[in-house]
Amino acid sequence: MRLMKSLFAVLFLVLATAAGAAELMEGKDYTVLNPPQSTESPGKVEVSEFFWYGCPHCFHFEGALNQWLKTLPKDVSFRRVPGAAKPWMPGAKLFYALEAMGLEDKLHAQIFSAIHESRDLHPIKEEGFPEWLAKKGVDTKKFSDTYSSFAIQSKVQRAMQLNAGHRIDAVPAIVINGRYRIVDPAEMTPEKFMAVANALVAKARAEQGRK
Repeated sequence: MRLMKSLFAVLFLVLATAAGAAELMEGKDYTVLNPPQSTESPGKVEVSEFFWYGCPHCFHFEGALNQWLKTLPKDVSFRRVPGAAKPWMPGAKLFYALEAMGLEDKLHAQIFSAIHESRDLHPIKEEGFPEWLAKKGVDTKKFSDTYSSFAIQSKVQRAMQLNAGHRIDAVPAIVINGRYRIVDPAEMTPEKFMAVANALVAKARAEQGRK
């Protein structure tokens, strides 16, 4: 009797695993980038988020994304890449300027909130950036110098290349290891997004020959 129960338990586990694997469908849950894009985190699985501060879907997706980021193992790296289409340039420069000043982590969520909730900030009206940042205690001269620097312009140009190489035509977009792009992550429930993202991270890890 115990043997039968054990066999049923094993069979149930196998079927459940198979069912979970079947749920992850190419074309429905993710697409494959061909050719795959190079990553900047050797030895790790790299997760890239493509976003725009003015995108309401990106704003609402932040909660699910941040929840998932708290669970990432040490062999997974994460980077944000701003959308860099011409109308979005001010937001891309704002992101990279604050990153260069070590303020991006502190102000990222606040920028989203100021644009989509309090309406204190406009994502393409760069003349309003210094005034808003001054209220946050930021050195506005340093910000303005950084914002208009060649280094930031170079980062924006690189973001344009990354957006094009990853074939980003809508945001938010999540790409795993330069190869797997999740389909419409903002339309998924948080649980569905995390399940798909974790499965693709595991897939990328296995392809690197790691467990």
